[in-house]
Amino acid sequence: MKKLFPLAILAASLLVATVAQAQIKVGVTVSATGPAASLGIPEKNTFSLMPKTIGGKTVQYIVLDDASDTTTAVRNARKLISEDKVDIVIGSTVTPTSLALIDVAAETATPIISMAASARIVEPMDAKRRWMFKTPQNDSHMSSAISGHMADRGIKTVAFIGFNDAYGTGWYEEMVKFADIRKLKIVANERFARNDTAVTGQILKIMATNPDAVLIAGSGTPAALPQKTLKERGYKGQIYQTHGVANPDFLRVCGKDCEGTFLPSGPILVASQLPAGNPIRKVALDYIGKYEKAFGVGSFSTFGGHAWDSGLLLEKAIPVALKTAQPGTKEFRAALRDALEKTTNLTVSHGVMNMTPNDHLGFDQRARVMVQIVGGNWKLVGDAK
Repeated sequence: MKKLFPLAILAASLLVATVAQAQIKVGVTVSATGPAASLGIPEKNTFSLMPKTIGGKTVQYIVLDDASDTTTAVRNARKLISEDKVDIVIGSTVTPTSLALIDVAAETATPIISMAASARIVEPMDAKRRWMFKTPQNDSHMSSAISGHMADRGIKTVAFIGFNDAYGTGWYEEMVKFADIRKLKIVANERFARNDTAVTGQILKIMATNPDAVLIAGSGTPAALPQKTLKERGYKGQIYQTHGVANPDFLRVCGKDCEGTFLPSGPILVASQLPAGNPIRKVALDYIGKYEKAFGVGSFSTFGGHAWDSGLLLEKAIPVALKTAQPGTKEFRAALRDALEKTTNLTVSHGVMNMTPNDHLGFDQRARVMVQIVGGNWKLVGDAK
């Protein structure tokens, strides 16, 4: 019996290795603290609701906080890939941190699903971005919606104030394109940092141009600062925000100063107001029900929906990838990338996805609606143009 003992240890070790290899590991880096915390917290919470088994394999979610910091996001992703041996990474929360992960995805041949908005994360498609995917609507989708709404309301002049990072830059560039198409004149271009505590100088410059409307290109609670300052200074024109503010924390921080504001959003924000036959309504309400059961009534946000949609992508892609290779291998990572790219007719909480080799988001017009803040709540005002 003593001679058989080492063989038993060896057999047990091989069994453990086989079980470990059979497990699918999903790495996550989110901005659960820092300026983007109001976005990252609901994303982090959502991963606790994800399925623990997909395609007959157990799934482990390893969630790290990048504190809204680009360097930390890159370090997290590299740790998840090199040390934890994950098969895919989901993250990060905001545009700057997500853009920094493009090189990591390409260098390690690991698919990454971003939960940030900028089209630059997946466009233009090249050898590096072929490993990148995303779940939020592109800023180009939403810029088109805002500019169309402005034109329909007779707005002629627009002042812009946005984050002084890739999010603000991307939005400004897209608005310039659509402003030309919609015959709008951009009369100011101001910037502010996510952690600024005052923007008085920028707002005074904007008000000196007497614009018909102001577009604030920020996300989370920091986007409330320019709006509150505009109101304090007596601005009477129309204010627009981006889909980056579609969460309850923004409403809480901005308060009465946000009354009447227009913004484009994913349909999940007003899911209960969608027509009964809208297929997105059912998926969105299913997620909202699960989230609010776990974290309280009124606690859900569209950003958690972006995380949920990444999980729906995995539920569709993983069984396909398992037909080619097993988890824990470079072959499985490649098969998973290929399966994600072939996603078609997948209804998620923000729209319907039809990806292609040149489109790693796959949304169409169904992924956006126009919303107004009325009585401290979100009100559907119609489909976006």
